Amino acid sequence: MNFSIRPSTENDYPAILSLIKELALFEKAPEKVTNSVEQMMQEKDLFGCFVAENQSGEVVGMALYFFAYYTWVGKSLYLDDIYVKEEYRRHKIGTALMRKVFEVARQENCNRIRWQVLEWNTNAIEMYRKAGATIDAEWLNCDFDKPGIQEFI
Repeated sequence: MNFSIRPSTENDYPAILSLIKELALFEKAPEKVTNSVEQMMQEKDLFGCFVAENQSGEVVGMALYFFAYYTWVGKSLYLDDIYVKEEYRRHKIGTALMRKVFEVARQENCNRIRWQVLEWNTNAIEMYRKAGATIDAEWLNCDFDKPGIQEFI
Protein backbone atom coordinates (compact mmCIF):
# COMPACT_ATOMS: atom_id res chain seq x y z
CA MET A 1 0.00 0.00 0.00
CA ASN A 2 1.30 3.43 -0.92
CA PHE A 3 1.02 6.19 1.65
CA SER A 4 2.91 9.30 2.65
CA ILE A 5 3.64 10.91 6.01
CA ARG A 6 3.88 14.68 6.37
CA PRO A 7 3.59 17.38 9.03
CA SER A 8 -0.01 18.49 9.48
CA THR A 9 -1.30 21.93 8.57
CA GLU A 10 -4.26 23.87 9.90
CA ASN A 11 -6.24 22.59 6.89
CA ASP A 12 -5.86 19.08 8.33
CA TYR A 13 -7.51 19.93 11.67
CA PRO A 14 -11.00 18.75 10.64
CA ALA A 15 -9.57 15.39 9.50
CA ILE A 16 -7.41 15.13 12.64
CA LEU A 17 -10.40 15.85 14.87
CA SER A 18 -12.39 13.22 12.99
CA LEU A 19 -9.61 10.70 13.68
CA ILE A 20 -9.54 11.74 17.35
CA LYS A 21 -13.29 11.09 17.58
CA GLU A 22 -12.88 7.75 15.80
CA LEU A 23 -10.13 6.82 18.27
CA ALA A 24 -12.35 7.82 21.21
CA LEU A 25 -15.10 5.58 19.84
CA PHE A 26 -12.58 2.72 19.48
CA GLU A 27 -11.50 3.34 23.10
CA LYS A 28 -15.16 3.28 24.21
CA ALA A 29 -15.16 6.91 25.39
CA PRO A 30 -16.63 9.08 22.59
CA GLU A 31 -18.30 11.41 25.09
CA LYS A 32 -14.92 12.51 26.46
CA VAL A 33 -13.85 14.39 23.33
CA THR A 34 -14.48 18.10 23.92
CA ASN A 35 -11.84 19.45 21.54
CA SER A 36 -12.86 21.35 18.40
CA VAL A 37 -11.22 22.65 15.25
CA GLU A 38 -11.54 26.15 16.68
CA GLN A 39 -9.77 25.11 19.88
CA MET A 40 -7.04 23.40 17.88
CA MET A 41 -6.54 26.63 15.91
CA GLN A 42 -6.22 28.63 19.15
CA GLU A 43 -3.83 26.11 20.70
CA LYS A 44 -1.83 25.18 17.59
CA ASP A 45 1.47 26.26 19.16
CA LEU A 46 1.08 23.65 21.91
CA PHE A 47 1.25 20.51 19.76
CA GLY A 48 2.77 18.98 16.68
CA CYS A 49 1.18 16.40 14.43
CA PHE A 50 2.04 14.16 11.51
CA VAL A 51 -0.62 12.81 9.18
CA ALA A 52 -0.61 9.77 6.92
CA GLU A 53 -2.29 10.12 3.54
CA ASN A 54 -3.36 7.42 1.14
CA GLN A 55 -2.81 7.67 -2.63
CA SER A 56 -5.96 9.80 -2.98
CA GLY A 57 -4.74 12.37 -0.45
CA GLU A 58 -7.19 11.25 2.26
CA VAL A 59 -5.85 11.54 5.81
CA VAL A 60 -5.95 7.97 7.16
CA GLY A 61 -3.77 8.27 10.25
CA MET A 62 -2.13 10.72 12.60
CA ALA A 63 0.36 11.05 15.43
CA LEU A 64 -0.13 14.04 17.73
CA TYR A 65 2.58 14.98 20.23
CA PHE A 66 3.81 17.74 22.53
CA PHE A 67 6.89 18.47 24.58
CA ALA A 68 6.98 17.88 28.32
CA TYR A 69 9.46 18.15 31.14
CA TYR A 70 9.89 15.27 33.57
CA THR A 71 11.78 15.83 36.80
CA TRP A 72 13.74 12.59 36.56
CA VAL A 73 14.93 12.95 32.96
CA GLY A 74 14.21 16.50 31.73
CA LYS A 75 13.01 17.40 28.25
CA SER A 76 10.75 14.75 26.78
CA LEU A 77 8.23 14.23 24.02
CA TYR A 78 4.76 12.95 24.85
CA LEU A 79 3.01 11.07 22.04
CA ASP A 80 -0.58 11.83 22.97
CA ASP A 81 -2.36 9.92 20.23
CA ILE A 82 -1.37 7.74 17.35
CA TYR A 83 -4.22 6.38 15.27
CA VAL A 84 -4.71 4.72 11.91
CA LYS A 85 -8.13 4.03 10.41
CA GLU A 86 -9.03 0.38 10.79
CA GLU A 87 -9.03 -0.45 7.08
CA TYR A 88 -5.46 0.93 6.76
CA ARG A 89 -3.92 -0.97 9.66
CA ARG A 90 -1.30 -3.70 9.19
CA HIS A 91 0.46 -1.70 6.45
CA LYS A 92 3.14 -0.22 8.74
CA ILE A 93 1.51 3.24 8.72
CA GLY A 94 1.55 3.37 12.53
CA THR A 95 5.24 2.46 12.58
CA ALA A 96 5.99 5.14 9.96
CA LEU A 97 4.12 7.73 12.04
CA MET A 98 6.06 6.67 15.15
CA ARG A 99 9.34 6.92 13.25
CA LYS A 100 8.55 10.56 12.33
CA VAL A 101 7.78 11.41 15.96
CA PHE A 102 11.02 9.72 17.05
CA GLU A 103 12.92 11.83 14.50
CA VAL A 104 11.48 14.96 16.10
CA ALA A 105 12.49 13.73 19.56
CA ARG A 106 16.03 13.08 18.34
CA GLN A 107 16.28 16.48 16.59
CA GLU A 108 14.97 18.22 19.72
CA ASN A 109 17.40 16.32 21.97
CA CYS A 110 14.65 14.73 24.07
CA ASN A 111 15.60 12.36 26.86
CA ARG A 112 12.40 10.32 26.71
CA ILE A 113 9.34 9.61 24.60
CA ARG A 114 6.28 8.59 26.55
CA TRP A 115 2.76 7.54 25.64
CA GLN A 116 -0.08 5.43 26.98
CA VAL A 117 -1.88 2.38 25.70
CA LEU A 118 -5.02 0.74 27.01
CA GLU A 119 -4.34 -2.65 28.56
CA TRP A 120 -6.86 -4.34 26.25
CA ASN A 121 -5.42 -2.87 23.02
CA THR A 122 -3.33 -5.95 22.27
CA ASN A 123 -2.57 -5.01 18.65
CA ALA A 124 -1.05 -1.69 19.70
CA ILE A 125 0.83 -3.30 22.59
CA GLU A 126 2.28 -5.86 20.18
CA MET A 127 3.39 -3.08 17.79
CA TYR A 128 5.02 -1.11 20.63
CA ARG A 129 6.80 -4.17 22.02
CA LYS A 130 8.09 -5.05 18.54
CA ALA A 131 9.45 -1.51 18.30
CA GLY A 132 11.29 -2.03 21.61
CA ALA A 133 9.10 -0.01 23.98
CA THR A 134 9.11 -0.66 27.70
CA ILE A 135 5.52 -1.01 28.90
CA ASP A 136 5.10 -0.16 32.57
CA ALA A 137 2.25 -1.83 34.47
CA GLU A 138 3.09 -0.13 37.77
CA TRP A 139 2.12 3.53 37.28
CA LEU A 140 -1.53 4.67 37.20
CA ASN A 141 -2.94 7.75 35.46
CA CYS A 142 -4.33 10.60 37.56
CA ASP A 143 -6.57 13.13 35.81
CA PHE A 144 -8.75 16.10 36.63
CA ASP A 145 -11.10 17.43 33.96
CA LYS A 146 -11.95 21.15 33.68
CA PRO A 147 -14.88 21.02 36.18
CA GLY A 148 -12.72 18.95 38.54
CA ILE A 149 -9.99 21.58 38.39
CA GLN A 150 -12.49 24.27 39.37
CA GLU A 151 -13.91 22.16 42.18
CA PHE A 152 -10.47 21.42 43.62
CA ILE A 153 -9.53 25.11 43.72
